[in-house]
Amino acid sequence: MSFCLIILAAGNSHRFRSNIGKPYQKIAGKSLVEINIDKARKIKAIKRIVLVYNKKDSKRVKSLKLRNIKMVLGGKNRQQSAFNALKYLIKNKGVTKVLIHDVARPNFSLKLLNNIISKMKSFKAVIPKIYINDAIKQKIDSSLNEYILGKKRDNLFLTQTPQAFNLKEIYYLHKTNSAKYRDDDISLYMDLNNIKFIEGEKNNFKITDQSDFQNLKNIYKSKQSVGIGFDVHRLVPKRKLYLAGLKIKSPLGTLGHSDGDPVLHSITDAILGACKMGDIGQMFSDKSKKFKNIRSTILLQEVMEKIKAKGYFVNNIDINIITQTPKIKKYKNKMIESISKLCGISKNQINIKGKTTEKLGIIGKEKAIACEVIASVVKYD
Repeated sequence: MSFCLIILAAGNSHRFRSNIGKPYQKIAGKSLVEINIDKARKIKAIKRIVLVYNKKDSKRVKSLKLRNIKMVLGGKNRQQSAFNALKYLIKNKGVTKVLIHDVARPNFSLKLLNNIISKMKSFKAVIPKIYINDAIKQKIDSSLNEYILGKKRDNLFLTQTPQAFNLKEIYYLHKTNSAKYRDDDISLYMDLNNIKFIEGEKNNFKITDQSDFQNLKNIYKSKQSVGIGFDVHRLVPKRKLYLAGLKIKSPLGTLGHSDGDPVLHSITDAILGACKMGDIGQMFSDKSKKFKNIRSTILLQEVMEKIKAKGYFVNNIDINIITQTPKIKKYKNKMIESISKLCGISKNQINIKGKTTEKLGIIGKEKAIACEVIASVVKYD
């Protein structure tokens, strides 16, 4: 089975009360749009992703620089937005099943997503649900303070997204029910035969207002971990000097098995430590000829791919470069830009400080450069 994930992000976010809409709110440097997309890309069955956006957010969408994502303009409401995406998909071959998902639910697990996809082998639609645990009351008349008390909740439940469907069927239902507004896609079905409701997740809640977003932040805060990195290299003639991936003009360069970049080595070690994945020496042994004179940019990029595969993303990096020469202030902005590209994070998630040893010791005598780094990461699943 080949699936397309439709991410609905075309709402106005009125109840969220922010100049920046919900889809573009960030946690650990990732917008809700990106969190959803990153999770979906881990599922082999999802061959295509469609993002439905609001026209007023065009600049924000472009700023995310999303790759291999089809952008579709949204409609006046959720139902019209979903239909716009389905109209695009029905004209294109290669996808037979579709997952329709609200961008405001970024905290679903890969386990839930895999379960939904697996169940589609036997059913025409699969919907996650959660039961209501709170006491239920129903107001009889909006003008009167009268309620039905003790309303039974045994047969009541809430549906969540992503919801999975056969593409042709859900397209037909949208097309023939366009005049009747529904708050989710399963509501278009009158016949619920061969539809599977599976157990959803409490953490897969919808972000509606600021308090919901704070709850999500608290969840991810609990998933944060921190790592420390340190590296020192001797300065010698006839070697190039690389710092933070930049080639620095200098009569002396760093001695090392690789290119001897102490900044990137420290960053790599800090990230590996935060992800509990060992250290740079274990992953790239200095006994291996394979890594002789290799650029540290290559090593860091490989580590970034490995941690992303495990659901980790860098939250922030704080760097102390300890050297008598060169002066770091001159290169700071370019270093931040280089690290930003290598780690796939924004520049405001990186801080660099240049330190000296007041001419004390081997560093003070301009015979070595050291670097220490603290990095924090967040696990998104």
